[in-house]
Amino acid sequence: MRLTILGATGSVGRSAIDIVLRNPDRFDVVALVANNNAAELAELARATGAKVAVVAREDRFEALREALSGAAIECGAGEAAVLEAAQRPADMVVGAIVGAAGLKPTLEAVRQGRSVALANKECLVSAGALFMKEVAAAGTTLLPVDSEHSAIFQVFEQENCDQIEKIILTASGGPFRTTPLDEMYQVTPAQALKHPNWDMGSRITIDSATMMNKGFEVIEAFHMFPLRQDQLEVLVHPQSAVHGLVQYQDGSLLAQLGSPDMRTPIAHCLAWPRRMAVPVERLDLAKIGNLTFEAPDMVRFPALRLALEAMKRGGGATTILNAADEVAVAAFLSGKIGFMDIPAAVEACLEKLDGSHGGRRPVDVDDVLSVDEEARKTCAAWIGAR
Repeated sequence: MRLTILGATGSVGRSAIDIVLRNPDRFDVVALVANNNAAELAELARATGAKVAVVAREDRFEALREALSGAAIECGAGEAAVLEAAQRPADMVVGAIVGAAGLKPTLEAVRQGRSVALANKECLVSAGALFMKEVAAAGTTLLPVDSEHSAIFQVFEQENCDQIEKIILTASGGPFRTTPLDEMYQVTPAQALKHPNWDMGSRITIDSATMMNKGFEVIEAFHMFPLRQDQLEVLVHPQSAVHGLVQYQDGSLLAQLGSPDMRTPIAHCLAWPRRMAVPVERLDLAKIGNLTFEAPDMVRFPALRLALEAMKRGGGATTILNAADEVAVAAFLSGKIGFMDIPAAVEACLEKLDGSHGGRRPVDVDDVLSVDEEARKTCAAWIGAR
């Protein structure tokens, strides 16, 4: 398989490369793209035998070229080089660039008709209708990398989609599932970054702690699967063994289970429609003993409520939601605001901008990025006034 990885030095990218390195005869790496970590990108490019390595930041080009000195690997830098890498002939493109920066290159891969293993949330949260329109026009195969969406994909019977009553995305509840609400105002970044089950990047870990990430996943599922908004449900499942469920009209409830390791859903994409061996820990149900489920607490986790409300509003509301959250999470990690200020900042931005953007659907990528930029500035101003 000819493979391109957008976001090679992130947590999803590194997990994908781990699978590639364990199966060198199975993959031919076309291109690796990263934001600014030239040294690690060069190391990964050498290890995988990539044809080209690209950093998004132009000021890191010399560092990348020096790190690749003596290797027969083409290197590039800047937005144009990233888009060119996404255009290169490949059987599959892993879209794992974090943030709004991943929207254009992932869309470019879609337009080329590549199969896309999607990990970038902004493609569906910020630009869902636009992105899926491009997927349909190009006839692209879109495969979900998120464990929850992968789980749904695996038990979602496309030929019986009219027989589906609902789908259920599970959430661990994060590190503060049982923390008294008044104590959550004193949560530190170090505490919030200690997820009980998953090893992920810093933003997604914080979003999991606030449960904003689960709200994002519901929005993504709405665009990814042919269902109504009222057919999407969230259950808190602390053991993180069941990743997703589909309820059918005949009473059958189908679930996908597995250990909390991102290599499983990534491998499902890379081997689809078949499967491949992955050395992840096997789920031992006897050892776990009990699987428990509970409804999410919208008071404890207002971020989830905000995400569901933004999805219902439509238009640019989810773009505002995502952009404001990214700024607020960064501010929390840098000590500028408290943990519970994250959803407060997002809600303030939604209230301020919803009238101008909430009811208007972005017509193109530039429109999405314009709304995104305005939301970021609005959130930064709110934080600065604290």
